[in-house]
Amino acid sequence: MTAATHSSLFPQVPESADAVLEGLDPEQREVATALHGPVCVLAGAGTGKTRAITHRIAYGVRAGILQPSSVLAVTFTNRAAGEMRGRLRQLGAGGVQARTFHSAALRQLQYFWPKAVGGELPRLLERKVQLVAEAAARCRIRLDRNELRDVTSEIEWSKVTQTVPADYPAVVAKTQRDAPRDPAEIAQIYATYEELKRDRSVIDFEDVLLLTVAILQDRHDIADHVRRQYQHFVVDEYQDVSPLQQRLLDLWLGDRDSLCVVGDASQTIYSFTGATPEHLLNFRTRHPRATVVKLVRDYRSTPQVVHLANGLLGQARGRAAEHRLELVSQRDPGPEPAYTEYADEPSEAEGTARRIRDLIAAGVPAGDIAVLYRVNSQSEVYEQALSDAGVPYQLRGAERFFERAEVREAGVALRGAARAGGNDSLLDDAEGLPAEVRAVLSTKGWTSEPPAGSGAVRDRWESLAALVRLAEDFERARPGATLSDLVAELDERAAAQHAPTIQGVTLASLHSAKGLEWDAVFLVGLTEGMMPIAYARTDEQVEEERRLLYVGVTRARLHLTLSWSLARSPGGRAGRRPSRFLSGLRPGSGPLGTRSARGTGGGGIERGAGPAAARRGRRGPARCRVCGRTLTDAGEMKLMRCEDCPSDMDEALYERLRDWRAARAREIGQPAYCVFTDKTLMAIAEAVPGSAGDLAVIAGVGARKLGRFGTAVLAICAGGTVEEALGEGAGEE
Repeated sequence: MTAATHSSLFPQVPESADAVLEGLDPEQREVATALHGPVCVLAGAGTGKTRAITHRIAYGVRAGILQPSSVLAVTFTNRAAGEMRGRLRQLGAGGVQARTFHSAALRQLQYFWPKAVGGELPRLLERKVQLVAEAAARCRIRLDRNELRDVTSEIEWSKVTQTVPADYPAVVAKTQRDAPRDPAEIAQIYATYEELKRDRSVIDFEDVLLLTVAILQDRHDIADHVRRQYQHFVVDEYQDVSPLQQRLLDLWLGDRDSLCVVGDASQTIYSFTGATPEHLLNFRTRHPRATVVKLVRDYRSTPQVVHLANGLLGQARGRAAEHRLELVSQRDPGPEPAYTEYADEPSEAEGTARRIRDLIAAGVPAGDIAVLYRVNSQSEVYEQALSDAGVPYQLRGAERFFERAEVREAGVALRGAARAGGNDSLLDDAEGLPAEVRAVLSTKGWTSEPPAGSGAVRDRWESLAALVRLAEDFERARPGATLSDLVAELDERAAAQHAPTIQGVTLASLHSAKGLEWDAVFLVGLTEGMMPIAYARTDEQVEEERRLLYVGVTRARLHLTLSWSLARSPGGRAGRRPSRFLSGLRPGSGPLGTRSARGTGGGGIERGAGPAAARRGRRGPARCRVCGRTLTDAGEMKLMRCEDCPSDMDEALYERLRDWRAARAREIGQPAYCVFTDKTLMAIAEAVPGSAGDLAVIAGVGARKLGRFGTAVLAICAGGTVEEALGEGAGEE
C-alpha cells in the first residue's frame, strides 16, 4: 500500500487542461507539455516523477491531444499501476489504461489466443516452485529449500533474458553469473520444467510475455490491431526493464516513436530479475531526436538527507554512476542523520523501538515511520522489539488491503447499510458519514480504542480503523457525502488497488520499499556482510548494493537513522564492522564524501545500548588456509577455511568441547552460544591450542572469554575430561 502523504486524499478535479499544469515546476511542466515524439525523463528520487508523467497524460487528454483509450501507461508493480490510475482519475483522465507489463500482456494474450492459436489459453501457473521441484526430482537432482528457491529464480532470469535451456551454461560463463548450482544441472532442470509445463498445458508469468511477443511477431494482423488500439506509451521505472520487456515494448510501438520513458539509473536494484539500466542509458542513442528532461529538485527529503544521498552516490563507480543525478533539496533544513552503534542485534532492535516510541510520542504518526533491512529474515527481532514496546506495526509484502477478509466483510456491511438507508437501526443515533461508518464497523470488531498487543486481532482492528479514517477524510473533502458515495469510492479504490494508510510502523526490506516514503526511516543492520551482502563479490554487484542503500536513504523525508551492531547476540564477539558505504560519510570514518548544493553536515555519531568495541585498524582480507580463497562469510572466517574445504578437526575433542559448553552454559544460566558458538568450537578443535596465546588468536574467543573460559578449554585440549575442565574453570568469573 502507499505510504501516507501530506497532500489531500481527495483533491478536486482540475477545471481545464491549463489547470492541470498548475503547481508544476518548470521541468515538470516541460515533461507535461512534451506530447510529441520520444521523451526521456531522468528523474531522481523524490523529484515528483509520477506527478510529472500523470499530469502529462492528463494534460494531453484534457487538451484533446490524446484519446484516453489510446494511451497505455506501463509500470512494474500492481501498487504503482493502481496509484497511477488513482491519480489519473483525480485529474479527470480516468479512461487511461495503467497496467504492469504482465497485466497488459495477459489481457492481450487472453483476447487474441483463440484467434492466433485456437482454443482456450492454457492455465496460468501461480507458483512455479512445486513444478521446479518435480523437474529436479525427474533429473535425479536433490535440492534443499534454499536451492529450490534459487534455481527457480535462475529459471525466471533465463526466461526474461531470453536464454533457452541449451544456451544457459554458455551464457553463465560469458556473463560470469554466479549460478547457485552447476550450470549444466540447472539447464537440465530448466528443460525438464518446460517439458512438464507443456505436458500439463500450463504457462508461467514469464510465458505470458514470451507468448505475447511470439504472437505479435508472427501475426502482423494482430500486431496492427494492438497498434491501432494503443498509440501512445508511457513507461515508468524504465531502468528496471528486462530484455524481454523491451522486446514487447518495441512490438507494441512498431515504427512509431510516441514513447515517454521515466527512470533513474541510480535506482537500478533488480538486476537479479533481469532488469538492466542499459535501455534507459542508451535511449538517446536509439532516439537521437528525443526530448530529454532531468528532474533534480527533491521535494521529499531535507537538505541533510539529500546531502547523505548525494555523498553515497559520489563514491559510486560504473556506467550508472556516470549518469547519476545530483539532487537539490527544496525543503527547509531538518535534523542531521543519526548514526548509532549497538553491542548486538537485540540491543539494536530495542534501541530502534525506543526511538520509534519517542517519535510517536512527539507527534509523528506510526504510519509515517519505517524500519528497513537488507533481508526479510531480519524482521523477526524488530517485530518482537516493537511488540514489547507496545508499538503497532505492519509487515510490507503481506496480503493486499482490499483482499483481506475483514475488509471484504466491512465492504459488504457498508453496502448493506447504504442500501437500507434510514431503515437500518444501526444508524439511528449516528450523525454524519464518519459516525455511520463507525456504527456499522463496530459490529465487525472496530472499537474507539485499539486492542492491546499485536497479532491477528490487532491487524483486523488496524484494517477497520483505516476505513474509519478514510471516511473522515472523505467527509471533510466532500461535505454532505452519503454512505452510498463512500461505498462507490471504496469500489473505485479497490479496482485501482489504491489502499488507505494503516497506522502502524512499516517493516520492510530495502527492495520492497522502492517507490515509498516516510517521515522517519530507520536503516538497520548496516554491517559488512549484510550491506553489501556477503555474496556481492564483483564490482558490479557491490555497486548495486550501494544503490540499494541509496534507495533506502531517499525514502526518508525528515528523520533518518542508520545503525549497526558489533555482534549478533549478547555476549558474542564484537567483530563486525559498519558498512564500507558509510566510510567518508559518517563522522570519524575518513574523508568526507561529495556535498550537495544545499547539504550541510554529515550528522553526529551516537552510541546505542551496550559497550562499544574499541576501534580497530583495517586488516587485510581473511583467506582460506586450505585453498587461499578470500573469505567473506563470518562462519568461514572463524574457521579460517571455506566451508567446503577439507577439515582436520579432532572430532573427539570437538565432542568433549560441546559437552563442556553445555554444562558450563547451564551453570551460568545462559544459552550455549553465549559461551562459544559451534563455529568457534570447530576452530578450536581444528587448531588444538596449547597455550593462552594460541587460543586468543582464534576468532570468537577474545580477551573476555579467554579470561572466563580459557583455562577449562586448554585443559580439554590437553586431554583432560569434561569434569576436570569444569573444576578447572570454577574460578574463572
